[in-house]
Amino acid sequence: MFKKYLNLILAILLINLSLTTFALGETTAEKEAKFAEKVKTQIIKLGTGKESKVEVKLKDGTKLKGYVSQVNENSFIVTDEKTGTSTEVSYPQAKQVKGNNLSTGVKVTIALVVVFGLAILWGAAHN
Repeated sequence: MFKKYLNLILAILLINLSLTTFALGETTAEKEAKFAEKVKTQIIKLGTGKESKVEVKLKDGTKLKGYVSQVNENSFIVTDEKTGTSTEVSYPQAKQVKGNNLSTGVKVTIALVVVFGLAILWGAAHN
């Protein structure tokens, strides 16, 4: 009797697990689309111009280094500072993107942290 209940419970758990995995699982195309949208968001945040330095690794193994000179709906353009060569990259082509443009918000945050730190040090020195 115990074995029947145990088998029934295990069968129900197995079915539940398989249905949950099926319902929650993303296809490769969905994952790639989400990643491409994330890359697009990062590039838009980074902005354009010579201060928008970026390093991009493409899915084919190519590495690009330079600055974002243009942002489009389906792609962005990386311009190499040394050679002046521009390469158009579609968002799905990108495997990894690293950028280092300090936006105004980041600069303000850093300034506030510095001011706050100095105020703490000044308060500690005068106690």
